[in-house]
Amino acid sequence: MGADGSKTSKLQLQHTEERRYSSRWRGFLSRIGVSLSPRLCRLYPQRVDSRRMIRDKGVPVPEQMPGHEKLRNAEWNLPGFISMFLPEFPHRNAHLHEHFEVLSYIAKGSFGPILKVKDKMTQKMYAVKVIPKSEIIRLGVLNQSKEEVIVQHQVHHPFIHDLQDCWQTQHHLNIMCDYCSTGDLYTYWVMIGQFMENTVKVFAAELGCAIGFLHDFGIIHRDVKMENILLTDQGHVRLADFGLSRRLEQGGRAFTICGTIQYMAPEVLSGGPYNHAADWWSLGILLFALATGKFPLSAESDHSNMLRKMCCFPYDMPRAFSPPFALLLTELLCKNPMRRLRSLERFKGQTFFRGMPFDAHLLQKSPVEPILELRERPDRAAKARRGITPEPFPQFDSNLLTDSTLTPAAEMSPAWAKLEILEDFIHSNLPEGNVFVYQDAN
Repeated sequence: MGADGSKTSKLQLQHTEERRYSSRWRGFLSRIGVSLSPRLCRLYPQRVDSRRMIRDKGVPVPEQMPGHEKLRNAEWNLPGFISMFLPEFPHRNAHLHEHFEVLSYIAKGSFGPILKVKDKMTQKMYAVKVIPKSEIIRLGVLNQSKEEVIVQHQVHHPFIHDLQDCWQTQHHLNIMCDYCSTGDLYTYWVMIGQFMENTVKVFAAELGCAIGFLHDFGIIHRDVKMENILLTDQGHVRLADFGLSRRLEQGGRAFTICGTIQYMAPEVLSGGPYNHAADWWSLGILLFALATGKFPLSAESDHSNMLRKMCCFPYDMPRAFSPPFALLLTELLCKNPMRRLRSLERFKGQTFFRGMPFDAHLLQKSPVEPILELRERPDRAAKARRGITPEPFPQFDSNLLTDSTLTPAAEMSPAWAKLEILEDFIHSNLPEGNVFVYQDAN
């Protein structure tokens, strides 16, 4: 009887260990976007160190499988393992420099550099955002990387920057868009100091159309700012960088604190819930800065201090603003998102836009003269680089991508620092070395 009880206890203990092991593996795979059925877990009941499963060569391969020797000798490094869970990025073994000439470094994106490249066959210029897979794993942003590409594949609008191609190599994800030689709106704002209301009106109408289109399509951008607004040869806008965007249907809520701190709505700074109205707040901050040459509030080092400062600030409109423009900004910068201007129809009905055609073709019919004039200034190229040395790259897949000397000076300032704050989703009991996925709660 005692022997039977001992055997039963050992069997129960073994089953408990197997369930615990299977649970850990299901948890790991779910965090990188893969579901695993309990039945499949039971097919591999023996306990194996998870780190060895990924890194070692001892992956069991049936002897009768064609090419089993090649598979058995393959090294399963972590980037190669994760590439299996990124079907949105076609896998290409060829490096970027075999098809493109990398000309210069444009800017530092959220998770990696943005490069200016030239197609060796067509001689056309492109901008390529290069995201190291190691950064995706380190920051736990696998789902976010997928979301950026899915969103840009779905949206096509005259005032939104189009995605041209995307792919992955062993170590990097690559997102390629058209190269806008005119640069971004921030560069011209720094050069001119402030824009006249007539010019701000054109930018406002075009950006309002882009944001309204995204919201109708169920997408929230979450990083509307001057650096993410590229300009065409005629000075018209292209809203870019969907690295923080996500699909959010009308009535949906988000909770992740993310964006650029000076543009973030109070409900985002507080940790939510928030919705598409947050993008309209960011547009209000942007228009205020364009017309005055400064932000309503200086940036703080963290979101809590920024929120405290924002709650005490009245957001009074300067007397130099025309009454229609002041009214527009007052409605955009309403701290209560339920009372804020948060729809394109209400935006188009503002007195400030009286006589303004909200048609993409008509809006782009005339060039934005201040942009064309500033573009010819000899200091424009230096302003656009923001301290970056325009050195050519010998090749793409090199350590230059992670070299700290390539970080633009602007990125070191709190005003331009991205806040990928994930404390709502990082549990304090998460074991060291585990991979987690940045994902909004619904």
